[in-house]
Amino acid sequence: MGALDYLSNFCTVTSIRRSKRKPLQTVEIKVKMDCDGCERRVKNAVKNMKGVTNVEVRRKQHRVTVSGYVDPNKVLKRVKNTGKRAEFWPYIPYNLVQYPYVSQAYDKRAPSGFVRNVAQAVPVPNASDETITYLFSDDNPNACHIM
Repeated sequence: MGALDYLSNFCTVTSIRRSKRKPLQTVEIKVKMDCDGCERRVKNAVKNMKGVTNVEVRRKQHRVTVSGYVDPNKVLKRVKNTGKRAEFWPYIPYNLVQYPYVSQAYDKRAPSGFVRNVAQAVPVPNASDETITYLFSDDNPNACHIM
C-alpha cells in the first residue's frame, strides 16, 4: 500500500485555482483625438485587449467607451501607450447635478450637456432632517437669531 500511495502522488493532477473573473463593466476615457488616424489607433489598441466586448469612439466629444470584462487601469494604460494624453471621463450630465454652475463644476472644455463631477454645496432634496434642524441649533454659530 505504501508504494501505490507514493506513486499515485506523482500521477494526480492538482487543480490550479484561477483568479476570479473580472465583472462586466463600462470604462469611459477622455482622449484628445484630432483625425481618423488617431481614432483608429486608439480603437485598435483597446479592442485587441483580452475581455473587451465593445469599443465605441466619439471623436467630437474626445470620448472612448469600452465595455467588457476588463480592468479600468489597464485600459487607461493601453490608451496612454498610443502616445495620447488620456484620463478617466471626468464629466457627468448636468441634469444630475444640483447646481451645475459652481466654480469647480463648470468647465468650458466639457462637451455640451456635461459638467465636472464635484461635490455640491447645496444639500440634496432628500436630505435627512438632522441637517435641517442643525440650522436652528444653538451649536451652529450661523443659526437663526430670531429665537
